[in-house]
Amino acid sequence: METLHKKALLLSYITVGYNLLEGLVSVIAGGLANSIALIGFGLDSFVESLSGIIMIWRFRKYETLSSEQQEIKEAKAAKLVGYTFFILSAYILFESIKKLFIQEIPQPSLFGIIIAIISLIAMPTLFLLKYQTGKKLNSRSLIADSKQTLACMFLSFALLLGLGGNYLFGFWQADPIVGLFIAGYLIREGYETIKESKLCSC
Repeated sequence: METLHKKALLLSYITVGYNLLEGLVSVIAGGLANSIALIGFGLDSFVESLSGIIMIWRFRKYETLSSEQQEIKEAKAAKLVGYTFFILSAYILFESIKKLFIQEIPQPSLFGIIIAIISLIAMPTLFLLKYQTGKKLNSRSLIADSKQTLACMFLSFALLLGLGGNYLFGFWQADPIVGLFIAGYLIREGYETIKESKLCSC
């Protein structure tokens, strides 16, 4: 069990480090291309970093806590991770609708496409490792955090479609439309995570 806790902590550190770097690069590239899909993807990386920080808080010094204290901390962590989904979805939803309404056309971004492909390679592995570890630990919060990583994988695919459509065919509407789908997914995951944490903590 101790080995699994250490693995969960290590995966959380990796999540934070990778996503901070990915988020910074994506936001800069998105700002240059005026792409809400790319900026939203970068912000998702920051939110996932926040989720990773919550996991670090959850699993650090676990050996000093009683079973009851760990359960209380676990429920709080799961709920906090759920809220991070809503933070991100609100921004992406607002920006996507705004860009469609005022027809704010993003520039094609080859660099953004490369970022999406790299993320599509990295995220499935990280998701699987966190999900399996969460299952073995019976940790709702780590499983929810792994879904943040899964969301990042879906975002990467959606981002690739949106940026690719704009880059190859000039279909600029693909960018904010993808943003709307991303926001919907995140709202659903946030609701499910918070609902599950409330049911379990009862």
